[in-house]
Parts: sequence; C-alpha cells; structure tokens
Amino acid sequence: MSEPATRTLDVPGAVVTYDVRAPERPGPAPTLLMIASPMGAAGFDTLSGYFADRTVVTYDPRGVERSRLTGDADPATPATHADDLHRLVDALGSGRVDVFASSGGAVNALAWVAAHPDDVATLVAHEPPLAGVLPDAEVMVAAMHANHELYLAKGWGAAMAQFIALTSHTGPLPSDWLDRAAPDPATFGLPTEDDGSRDDPLFGVNMVTLPSFMPDLRAVAAAPTRVVLAAGEDSAGQMTARSAVAVAERLGTTPVVFPDGHAGFLGGEYGQTGQPEAFAATLREVLDAPR
Repeated sequence: MSEPATRTLDVPGAVVTYDVRAPERPGPAPTLLMIASPMGAAGFDTLSGYFADRTVVTYDPRGVERSRLTGDADPATPATHADDLHRLVDALGSGRVDVFASSGGAVNALAWVAAHPDDVATLVAHEPPLAGVLPDAEVMVAAMHANHELYLAKGWGAAMAQFIALTSHTGPLPSDWLDRAAPDPATFGLPTEDDGSRDDPLFGVNMVTLPSFMPDLRAVAAAPTRVVLAAGEDSAGQMTARSAVAVAERLGTTPVVFPDGHAGFLGGEYGQTGQPEAFAATLREVLDAPR
C-alpha cells in the first residue's frame, strides 16, 4: 500500500480532510471507507494496514483534528455528517464503496445509507451508540445529556470519568442513575482540575446531537446496501453493543461478534490497543461474504 495521499474537500460550513491509501496492485474490491466520530482518521492507521489489497479512505469528521469549521454553524448532527460523506464519495469518483463505521461513525453511516442508499455497497456498523433503540432509552438519553452538562460545568476530566462509568456499565441503566454521585476523575487517572477548555467534540458536540437521534431504519432496510451490525465480544451488555443488537433486530438481521471491545481495532492509537489483527480478519470475512 502506498503512503496516504492527503486531500481536502469543501463542504457547507467546513473543510474536510481525508486520506487515500492506494494498493500497489488494484483489485476488484470496492474502495473501503473507514469512519468514526468523534475519532479521526489517525485511529485507523493500524486497521488500514491489513487491507493493503484495496483502496482505503479515512477522514477527519468536520470539527475534528484536521477538518476545520468555516462558519458559525450549529453543532453537526448525524445528518450533517451523512451529507459530508455523500459529498466525499462523490469526490472520490469510485462508485459505491464499502464502509467500516465505528461508534458515532456508525450512527452517521446509518443516517447516510438512509439518505443516499446508492452510495454504499456494504456497511459494517460497529457499536453505534443509539440510545433510542434501547428499552432504557429515557434514562440513557438523560444520562448522555447530563454528561454534556457536567462537561460544561466541570470540564474534561469530570466528563470523561462519568462517560467511562456510563459506557462501561453492563445492562440497562437503573432508574436512579442520575441520582448517583459522579465518579472521581482521579479513580481513572484523569485530571481533576478544569483547564477551562470547552472544545472537545465528544462532550461538546456528540453528547448534544446523538442522544435523541434515530436514523430512518425503514429506509435503511429498504436500501440496496448490505448492512451488517457488529458488536465486540468484550462489550457484551454495554450500551453500544446493546444498541448494535437492537438495531440488527429491527432490521431483521443477526449482529456479527467482533474480537475485543469497542476499541478492538486500535493498535496503540490514542493510547489504546485492542486486537487489530483478529479484528481485521473478521472484518475481511464480513466484507468478502457473498452479497
């Protein structure tokens, strides 16, 4: 695989930066787009290396890392990201693409398939945090909004500690979740002091736009795209894995279990290491399965 070629794309309200890794010997497989949110392209450095036989495209979502905002637009919603992705594929000019989408990127990808069904051949939606599909949706939505409010009040360390507690909880959230004391950031080795910054895309944007969002799953089911929901083996019972199972059930499909957990594809990026080789092998099996 060649060194990534970095390009930019003007979209309404932002300039999106993306990277294209081309194989030395192009094969017949569609271009593979790897996306997440709020994680940027750098999080796929390891995983992309396992797909050196096909063109791999990664990108920084608007407002993340290299992709800068150009106006005073409202916080980006999954629909906003879906439009950006549609424009990106159009700019690539490669026809329908395969997509591996993780976390908030999986939510954005479901919105994308619903809005532009002819863009994507196969979507592997890995652990989308969709509160609305869960039986404990009301308390989960409230907990996510509370995480944003804590960020505004006390900063990144306090918000991240609460986020870890929320996302690692197994099973439905209890009704008294919001009455519980926020965890001490020091327990997780996080900063206890507020540095005053309020520009984190997870707590400042995603925790505002994701909680109440619900993709049009009827449109997703009707699309020509093969949609595969994925959940990590070590994530069983956690919010994002439960969401993947619930979405698959609504689409009438069976989720695929991937190695490790929510960050299973990382190979040291952002200080996290999963099982990227095993993860990539499972992803390849899913992508190469008969359509």
